[in-house]
Amino acid sequence: MDGKVLCGASAEQLKYYFNPEFARLPEAVRQELHDITVVMADRIGATFLMVFAGDGSLRLEIVPDEADFGYDEIEAELQIRALQREKEELFTQLEAFYQAFFTEDGE
Repeated sequence: MDGKVLCGASAEQLKYYFNPEFARLPEAVRQELHDITVVMADRIGATFLMVFAGDGSLRLEIVPDEADFGYDEIEAELQIRALQREKEELFTQLEAFYQAFFTEDGE
């Protein structure tokens, strides 16, 4: 996995991670990211990550447990696409934030 993890959650381990490098994001945004990742991890039954690529684009990644034969890859992708449509404005703003503070263009 290339890029910088913004946040992620694991359905199996019931854990949430938020990268402290992004602590300057407003609390309301951090809470929304928490809610999104925890719900998505639960829905898809896998680890769900939000990762900034080197170019600043935000990728939504799924890391299924290889031993979970009940994991539905098609349903997981459908859930990701629905989330992208629903949270398009938030994700665009996060990409702008990353561009401004974490790329050479923003410095």
